[in-house]
Amino acid sequence: MNLSEQQIEERALLAKQLFRDGMNCAQAVVGACCDLFGMDDRDTAMRMAAGFGGGMGRMRLTCGAASGMFMLAGLQNGTTTPHDNEGKMANYTLVQQLATQFRTTYGSLTCAELLGLAPRPADAPQCRKEPCVEMVAEAVRIVLRSVQ
Repeated sequence: MNLSEQQIEERALLAKQLFRDGMNCAQAVVGACCDLFGMDDRDTAMRMAAGFGGGMGRMRLTCGAASGMFMLAGLQNGTTTPHDNEGKMANYTLVQQLATQFRTTYGSLTCAELLGLAPRPADAPQCRKEPCVEMVAEAVRIVLRSVQ
């Protein structure tokens, strides 16, 4: 993948738009980029990411934008061979790098901490915080720059 900064920014803007249109944070990241990672079926990608929004099922655990990056990392270099330890480690290394960059930017990978909120039950009202819009865009930038 060899994307210009303008192309990366266009994908970041697409992620923002998907989020503003009602997709969750994980769906916004995955939906904005899945085709670049060989997954042309956006509907399947969106269904795959659906449970990761709001910090994993709206429980405010691992940030959905970060989870979206990790799903894309799996599409980039995830292994499908059961005992491919080298492949697993390559993917884990990429995920750890992505996590470090996100944490360096925002201070945490935990949804509740990022939003300054307590963890909550899954039936609480949906979060549509403005910081999330920027986080999905930055998650796209991080993942696309990391796989160049």
